Amino acid sequence: MKLEHILLGVLLTRPSTGYDLKRYMDTHGRFQRPNTQMSQVYRVLSSMEERGWVWHTVEPRPGAQDAKTYRVTDEGVTVFMDWLTTPYTPTTTRSQDPGFFGRLAFSGFLQADQVIELLEREIHARQLQIKRFRERDRALPQDPQIPFDTDLAALVAERNHEHGARSMDAHVAWCIELRDELQDRSRQRTIRAVD
Repeated sequence: MKLEHILLGVLLTRPSTGYDLKRYMDTHGRFQRPNTQMSQVYRVLSSMEERGWVWHTVEPRPGAQDAKTYRVTDEGVTVFMDWLTTPYTPTTTRSQDPGFFGRLAFSGFLQADQVIELLEREIHARQLQIKRFRERDRALPQDPQIPFDTDLAALVAERNHEHGARSMDAHVAWCIELRDELQDRSRQRTIRAVD
């Protein structure tokens, strides 16, 4: 997931200064893209401004450096929405795929059926992954050149596999629960609209 998509999403939620964006990246955004530096934020803002995706106004501040408040242009909205609505394909085998969670973070810009589709893609991909890798042969050929405790290594590897399996199962269950909740919510809205 590109930093520019995160920044566009935040700016579409509310106009912000570079400092505000960095603060977002240090709190909420750290789960979408960890360790983002202030220089990266300003470099991406500058690049997006050159491409016509954002513009800024200057707010004078007494005794301090003036603040630039950034807003998204129509072209920036198009770039962001194109990314957000492009069909999601998992890019990692981990349950913490940044493309998935990045899109979920900005789900307020989508319709409920689009979020449900995103969740269904994630559920399907992870269920296929579980089917393919859960019961695989996890034995590794070993010929250590220095002292090596094969029993210890096997124990830790098995526990690591169990932890990963539980994490993936919990992730899939969470996605199913959220999808079902959104489907129920959509049905309730339809019923109210008909009444």
